[in-house]
Amino acid sequence: MTALDRYGKVAVLMGGKSAEREISLMSGQAVLQGLLRAGVDAMGIDVDADLYDQLRALKIDRVFNMLHGRGGEDGTIQGFLETLGIPYTGSGVLASALAMDKMKTKLIWQSLGLPTPKSEFLTDGTNWTALAEDLGELVVKPSHEGSSIGMSMVSDANALEQAYLKARAFDTAVMAEQRIFGKEFTVPVINGEVYPAIQLHTSHEFYDFDAKYKANDTQYLCPAPLSATKAAELSALCMAAFDALGACGWGRVDVMQDKQERFWLLELNTVPGMTDHSLVPMSAAAKGISFEELVVNILQSSCDHE
Repeated sequence: MTALDRYGKVAVLMGGKSAEREISLMSGQAVLQGLLRAGVDAMGIDVDADLYDQLRALKIDRVFNMLHGRGGEDGTIQGFLETLGIPYTGSGVLASALAMDKMKTKLIWQSLGLPTPKSEFLTDGTNWTALAEDLGELVVKPSHEGSSIGMSMVSDANALEQAYLKARAFDTAVMAEQRIFGKEFTVPVINGEVYPAIQLHTSHEFYDFDAKYKANDTQYLCPAPLSATKAAELSALCMAAFDALGACGWGRVDVMQDKQERFWLLELNTVPGMTDHSLVPMSAAAKGISFEELVVNILQSSCDHE
């Protein structure tokens, strides 16, 4: 028996019904091929209503979860798999649910004194003028979506209301966050280790869906060009943010650095993308870790749920 045999038959869950279905399918296929090249007995499942029957019929031993967005990152699939007694990659039910809710994530970080931009829930009755005057330029986004879906940058009360209506098309919970101007970073955490930070440069107004998955002019600096002191500060902050939510296995923390070089936590992604445009594989490569090694390392996190 090889070391890989102990994982048994692995199902890579992908697709689903969330707004991030397209990206999930691309990520899932990349992970599946990586596992197969590494020698893991793996197969892909495009998740639908008969998932229970498929998992049982195929005698799946463990799951590599690549479901992005609602249903995959919010604790739903995690609770389902725990009920079935099937180990899975990534964070558990509570941490997944918390990280998927951007406002609850921020409230926890704030309670622990971790830096994150000021924010407010938006409703039909929000005083747009007062909020714009209080927080200045804002980022408006659905509280439970990823991949920058439904997100807008606004600078006045009229634009704020229109951005709210745009985000409401994706989620009943919408938030406005004080916009931080400066450098943008993303930092993977895998099996308790912080991987090299990546600095992002885009020609778009912000790092939106197209900049993430379609544009060819987005620039990535990895490892990020930070001093040793600032790199250590960023690494410690991201580990603290990850641990604060009770996350485990793997994830990716998004951070801004303002003009005074202060870091500000934005969100935690508990099932980051793994496409050819994705950032976790890029960070791993900076450590000399191949894609095949990376997916096996992440698969190891499923042992936390045995």
